Amino acid sequence: MSKHLFTTSRLSCRHWLETDLESIYQIYSDEEGSRWVGDGSPITWEESERWMGVTLNNYSTRGYGMSTIVDQATGTIVGCCGLVHPDNQDLAEIKYALDKVHWGKGYASEVVPAMLSYGASACGLNKIIATVAEPNKASQRVLLKSGMSYSDQYKDEDGVTLVYEWSAHANKGISS
Repeated sequence: MSKHLFTTSRLSCRHWLETDLESIYQIYSDEEGSRWVGDGSPITWEESERWMGVTLNNYSTRGYGMSTIVDQATGTIVGCCGLVHPDNQDLAEIKYALDKVHWGKGYASEVVPAMLSYGASACGLNKIIATVAEPNKASQRVLLKSGMSYSDQYKDEDGVTLVYEWSAHANKGISS
């Protein structure tokens, strides 16, 4: 049995289960769906397995990590969302991806503020960041609607990355 994290009006969020591996692979191995993730390359099955191990380790060492997003009405896995520390960075970073058959349904705008709230209330995180490629306007809108603010940008071999931040103090009283 996995740990339930929170419920929104249409979605529930829980820790990853090993049985989620096929869904995780499906989401992140799709060329179009993975274009904004990491270096933009689709993930391999072996990388999916490794990421599952990293996530299970994060649960035991940090108490949080990536999570599965489930449509409450159908029980269908629609995506992943979580709080991670890429390259062991100090601040937690929110990440999310949806199976492309579920794009355009408002799921990201529903789950991201709930995950931010969960990060503050259940994990004690006072500040959470997000990084997004400059051309990814849809994710920028989701982050702004979720109470995050633009804070910085940097340029690397993949182009310009924008950094957004969320403060539990600044968003006190905002519900998802």
